[in-house]
Amino acid sequence: MSALYTEKAGYFLPGPLTEGPWQPDAQHGGPVAALLARSVENVPSGTAMQVVRLTVELMRPVPLSPLSAEAGLIRPGRRVQLVEAVLRAGDTEVARARALRIRVARLEVPVDRSGPPVPLPSGPAPENLTPRTAFVNAVDLRFARGSWDETGPVTMWTRLLVPVVEGEEPSPLQRAAGAADFGNGVSRVLDFENHTFINPDLTVALARVPEGEWIGFDAVTRLSSEGYGQAEAQIFDAAGPVGRSVQSLIVSAR
Repeated sequence: MSALYTEKAGYFLPGPLTEGPWQPDAQHGGPVAALLARSVENVPSGTAMQVVRLTVELMRPVPLSPLSAEAGLIRPGRRVQLVEAVLRAGDTEVARARALRIRVARLEVPVDRSGPPVPLPSGPAPENLTPRTAFVNAVDLRFARGSWDETGPVTMWTRLLVPVVEGEEPSPLQRAAGAADFGNGVSRVLDFENHTFINPDLTVALARVPEGEWIGFDAVTRLSSEGYGQAEAQIFDAAGPVGRSVQSLIVSAR
C-alpha cells in the first residue's frame, strides 16, 4: 500500500488514499492535518522541543492536486515556541496550522501524573476488534463502543496503515493529528444523507507523546439549533490518557 503523499520537486502529491467524504475532488482533513504536523515538526528548534498543541485551520476544500508547504518559527524562545505552517495549491492558501512547542526537560513527577483516573475502553485489545477502514483504506478503525453506522458517542482505536509522506515513518504527532479529524464523523448525531457537518478547524492538545501505533478516541458531538456545533474527544493509548481534540462544526441541511 502506498503513502498519503509523495514528495516530488518540492511538492506533495496526494494519492487516492487522501480522498474525503464531503466532495469527490477534495481531501479528507486527516491527511491534511498530518501533513501540516510534519511541516511543523521539521522546523528547527535549536533545543529539544515537543509540540503540545496543534491547531489546524482548513481555509477551503483542499483539492486533490499538488501542494506546497511552507513553515517557520514565528515566536522563538528557549522554553516556549510558536511555529506556523501553510499549505498552498498553486498560489491559493488552502490550510494552515499553528503549533505551540515547549522545551523538553527531565523532571521527577508523581506516578499518577495525569490527574483523576480516566477508564480506558473495557473489553478486547484493538487488535481483536472488528477492523474498519477509512481514508480509502489508509486508517484501521476498531470500535470499542458504538460504530461507524450508528449516531452518537463512540470509543474507538485508530492505526495509520501507511506513511504520511512516502518513505518516512509517521511520528506520534502525525498519527494523532491524522486520526483526530475522525472525531466529528464517527460521533455524528445527524445522518450523512440529509446533512453536512464540516469542521473548518481541528485542535489537538497533548499532555504527553502517544505511545505505539494504536491511538484511541472517546468522541462526542454537540450541536446547537443555530447551524454550528462542536465535536470533542479524549485521546488515549494503551498506557492511559494522552490529550484532547476539538473541532468546530458548520452544520447544514443538504
